[in-house]
Amino acid sequence: MSTLQNDTFLRALMRQPTDYTPVWMMRQAGRYLPEYRMSRKTAGSFLQLCKNPEFATEVTLQPLDRYPLLDASILFSDILTVPDAMGLGLYFEEGEGPKFERTLREEADIKKLIVPDMTKLQYVFDAVSQIRKTVNGRVPLIGFSGSPWTLATYMVEGKGGTDFLNIKKMAYARPDLLHHILETTAQTVIQYLNAQIAAGAQAVMIFDSWGGALSHHAYGEFSLNYMQKIVAGLTKTNDGQKVPNIVFTKGGALWLEAQADIGADALGLDWTVDISTARKRVGDKVALQGNLDPAILLSTPAAIEKEVASILASYGQGSGHIFNLGHGITQWTPPENAACMLNAVRELSQQYHQ
Repeated sequence: MSTLQNDTFLRALMRQPTDYTPVWMMRQAGRYLPEYRMSRKTAGSFLQLCKNPEFATEVTLQPLDRYPLLDASILFSDILTVPDAMGLGLYFEEGEGPKFERTLREEADIKKLIVPDMTKLQYVFDAVSQIRKTVNGRVPLIGFSGSPWTLATYMVEGKGGTDFLNIKKMAYARPDLLHHILETTAQTVIQYLNAQIAAGAQAVMIFDSWGGALSHHAYGEFSLNYMQKIVAGLTKTNDGQKVPNIVFTKGGALWLEAQADIGADALGLDWTVDISTARKRVGDKVALQGNLDPAILLSTPAAIEKEVASILASYGQGSGHIFNLGHGITQWTPPENAACMLNAVRELSQQYHQ
């Protein structure tokens, strides 16, 4: 593997000194980029993009080529590759997002759920290897997975954007069944992320997109508990280098102290919490990643710069901050507005690292 030329992101994750605040964007390879839309058209579908290592490499590198100020690349894939490998039949309906041919609602189906053979996800590991090789040390590569709770939500509901009634009914009426799904999924995610690390991922992130839908006690029992198991089971070093991990619960700012105690290196923040408050609450246990509202990128350069300045000032002096959006970049974002944000972060953050 080639030598890493820019390790600012990894050093910030480990709260080591950096010259500026590193930045990357959730969903930085995606529909807001015209070059991505061309690749998707050529591939024929979103799943073809994910399942073909050449296409996955091509779209992972597109934002790096467009924006030289990005400090990390992230594997182009989808969190739903895991339930797909578990036999649920992932498909995408145009304009409606992901759906599954089979759902986990019947006890017999749930009890049959097992950790899949990782060869079913070999296309992901091949993509990681190819991306790492092609990135050629420019920036680190992030691997990722969905959290067990978030994946279970899709597996029980059969799609995203729901009111969570089926899975919450299971959580309250038959917690034993839900725990079987979550335990099986957690063991799968441990193997999945460790295989990504073995293939060359230099940091990994767990996306708990739906954790914020849970009640206070249910979050600990059905979401955080399983993310803690995953963090404990992760490969911590590879090729002599530490492999840091990030845990992100959208809507999870209520539980930052508990999240900081699970052994992760960093916590992702959405835009609903002030980062200076978050920093005080977690102390020096973890680095923090976030937390610009992605909708701001639809506004004006002046508004973007103002908000970037505000977040950087709020975090204040010192390392341990990775600038990011509070969730994924929206498809309607003008690419030049993303560039404006990246320029503002690089320019304005240096004063906090002297």
